[in-house]
Amino acid sequence: MAEFSQSDPRIGGQPVSAPQLRRGGVFDVATLLGLAGAVAMILAAIVLGGTPGSFVDLPSILIVLGGTVAVTAMSYPIAEMSRAQKAMLKALVQRPDDPTLAAEATLALAEAARERGPMHLQGRLADIRSRPFLLRALSIVIDGAPPEEVERTMSSEINATAARHARAAGVLRRASEVAPAMGLIGTLIGLVQMLGNLDDPATIGPSMAVALLTTFYGAVLANMVFAPLASKLERNASAESMASQIYLLGALSICRQENPRRLELMVNTVLPPSQRVRYFD
Repeated sequence: MAEFSQSDPRIGGQPVSAPQLRRGGVFDVATLLGLAGAVAMILAAIVLGGTPGSFVDLPSILIVLGGTVAVTAMSYPIAEMSRAQKAMLKALVQRPDDPTLAAEATLALAEAARERGPMHLQGRLADIRSRPFLLRALSIVIDGAPPEEVERTMSSEINATAARHARAAGVLRRASEVAPAMGLIGTLIGLVQMLGNLDDPATIGPSMAVALLTTFYGAVLANMVFAPLASKLERNASAESMASQIYLLGALSICRQENPRRLELMVNTVLPPSQRVRYFD
């Protein structure tokens, strides 16, 4: 095996630079493009219809948006709602850690530790700051914690993170259920107003607008915002959990000073068949 150096660290004869250990770009444009595309198509249909102003109604917005927030807040604490809002914004722009890249970075570090010992990784921690879970796991290993303590501590973090993501997705799922219901309530309010004022033709149009637009707003919020973001958050949480499991396997392997080839076998039991790595082939 080639020797390591600060300027040209090599693992298994292959250079492993800091960018390979750092995560790639974490900005995810897919969600933003999808949302922008859906909104653009609806706006185009409205504009082509020639009456865009008729789709804006403040009472309908208050009923659907305000009602959805209020009813969802009845189901969850305010703190949970705040965390769900942060998770929603994160799901819009942040891409989860790719499990395959996570496996390759972990194997690179494991082989480095095999060659030079776990303490050698002390100088590599700055390269993995974009992978916080791996950074914490390796820091515990470098501090000399036994494998049992590393596994117990980091497994607890994996479970706690998964629970937080599940609660945030639950808030969004609940909002996606409430929004159409608030739209239906607004429709009933508009119909009651319309039927109560049939003798005044001037009130029929605004009442009918409330009746129809609340249903429209509720359907748009539920099916274009809340439900897709809940699905995205659940998918991101699953990918993050898988990457964390890989990092934990790597940290335990380094702590036990096992052969990295054995780690590769263990990592491939976690990865789906299409994403399995062949690092040593």
